[in-house]
Amino acid sequence: LALKRRYWSHDEQGILSAQTSIGNCLDQLGRGEEALALRRAIYAKGVASLGVSHEDTILDGSNLATSLLRLERWDEGVIFLRDQLLPAARRSLGADHNITLMLNKQLAQALKKDPKHTRDDLLEAE
Repeated sequence: LALKRRYWSHDEQGILSAQTSIGNCLDQLGRGEEALALRRAIYAKGVASLGVSHEDTILDGSNLATSLLRLERWDEGVIFLRDQLLPAARRSLGADHNITLMLNKQLAQALKKDPKHTRDDLLEAE
C-alpha cells in the first residue's frame, strides 16, 4: 500500500483496491473493529470519487455491511443495506443484477440472525 501511494498516488482506484484487500485480511485475522474502520473509510472515498451508485462503491458498501453484521451491529447493518445500498443497486444495476441479489440476501440474513426482528421483517425484505 505504501508503494502504491508513493509511486501511483494518482491511481485512487488501485489504492482503494489495496485497502480492500487489507480490510479482508484484518477481518480474517479476527480484527473486526479495525476492518470496520478501514471499510468505512474505503466506502466514504468511493462515494466521494465515484458516486453512491457506482458498482465499485456498492461492492465497497457490501464489504462494510459484512463487517457491521459480523460485529453483530444489526441495526446499523440493516439500515445501511435497506436504506442506502439496495436502493442504489436497484437504481443503477437493476433488481436482477447479481450484486443486487447478493445485497438482498445479506439483508435477509441480517434480519434472520437479529433476534429482535420478526417474520414480518423478513417478508418485507423480499
